[in-house]
Amino acid sequence: MKRFLFPIVMMSALLLTSCYGASGNGECSNRAERIVAEIHNPASKKVIVAVHRGDWRNYPENSIPAIESIIRMGADIMELDLKMTKDSVLVLSHDKTLDRCTTGKGLVSDYTYEELLRFRLKRAHGVATDSMRICTLREALECCKDRIVVNVDQGYQYYDQVLAVSEELGVTDQLLIKGKRPQKEVDEKMASHEHNMMYMPIIDIQKEQGKDLFNQYLESGTMPLAFEVCWKKMTPEVADAMKKIVEGGSKLWVNTIWGSLCGYLDDDAALDCGDPAQIYDQVIALGATMIQTDRPEQLLGYLRSKGLHD
Repeated sequence: MKRFLFPIVMMSALLLTSCYGASGNGECSNRAERIVAEIHNPASKKVIVAVHRGDWRNYPENSIPAIESIIRMGADIMELDLKMTKDSVLVLSHDKTLDRCTTGKGLVSDYTYEELLRFRLKRAHGVATDSMRICTLREALECCKDRIVVNVDQGYQYYDQVLAVSEELGVTDQLLIKGKRPQKEVDEKMASHEHNMMYMPIIDIQKEQGKDLFNQYLESGTMPLAFEVCWKKMTPEVADAMKKIVEGGSKLWVNTIWGSLCGYLDDDAALDCGDPAQIYDQVIALGATMIQTDRPEQLLGYLRSKGLHD
């Protein structure tokens, strides 16, 4: 099976040359480049840690303080979600509505960005902060530049707009965007741009759409940098898909954020059992070298104890 990185990563290949070829000393110029190089290295056993919406247990989710916190922890990827305002500004928000995460009400898309600034962000327990406001994609990327890779989860529909901002800021190579679109559609999108973000398909392997998408990649003989695989119950079919991903030269991304996405090998199970290794050892045994977590300190501590993270 051929491993093909799409036009998406052509510029990232140049980045790898700067890290490993041109200088000959294996050094990258900043932390984000080192993480990108690790993503492009299918032989590495180091585990890349993505943090779901940032450090939302201590700060409002998808906020600048939540990003800063996981950078201090040493996480590798900040996962964020995007929505478009009435005046076409991309802002960080998981929900379509403002109700859960801010003091506002209604759809994000019904407000201009300036109007959104009237509302304060809420912490996870629902209490409003004194002064934190919803941030723009531009502000988030400025914060992350050269420091951490950014995974755009909810946002593929805004691909062109995200790329325009990332190109202006010079951070395109450190962005990973994911989706469930057919392979042909993604290929055509990437071909329409000279420079692209990394792309990762999301595979709900126990659903018909997910099986079909995975088969598209297998039948084409091409493999992306990584697959995000979601499953509710471990079966021979799930195990076989993961084996094909790893053997095909792609990385395996597993979400431990909640049980139904990872066969209940999740962060809370790792916490509740009293020994995180009982859960995370099983995740690593599946071949996962990219893990998205809701408990970054717990996962990073486990991985460092195993020599799987710096």
